Amino acid sequence: MTSISAETQPTHTDDLGSLVVLSWRGTTPEGVDVPYLLACPLGPGANGPEATAKAIEQLLGSAGLPVGEGLVDAAQRPGLPVSLLVVPGSAVLTVQHLRAQFVPPESWLEAVAALGYAYLIFATRPWPEGTEPGDVQTLAAFTSDQDVLTSAVH
Repeated sequence: MTSISAETQPTHTDDLGSLVVLSWRGTTPEGVDVPYLLACPLGPGANGPEATAKAIEQLLGSAGLPVGEGLVDAAQRPGLPVSLLVVPGSAVLTVQHLRAQFVPPESWLEAVAALGYAYLIFATRPWPEGTEPGDVQTLAAFTSDQDVLTSAVH
């Protein structure tokens, strides 16, 4: 479930469209389990895909997350308006005024508990049209697409 608070928004929320948060666990070549999160639009908002990408860029920029500028370490930026609350069986990602509650797999929760953080990819590009957000092959292709990665916040 994604919600937006009633506080004044610098972004046109109609242009954000529907957003999805996907969670999964990956293992590095060194054998470390890494919990990943992908946040992205499911499709265009009220004014089309370009307006959706721009609205997400504005949301992220106003949160101090510049698009395409490399890894942002939230631990080094305590004032960052981004948080992840993890409780047994669920989690809540907050970016600015946007909140998304989701139920991650147990392996993801275990990886977060072990590492103490999750790796967030907030994409400005929409999830591929006509595919289900839970499709593993589409997720792998989407998260390894160079255009998606360079136009996202990490």
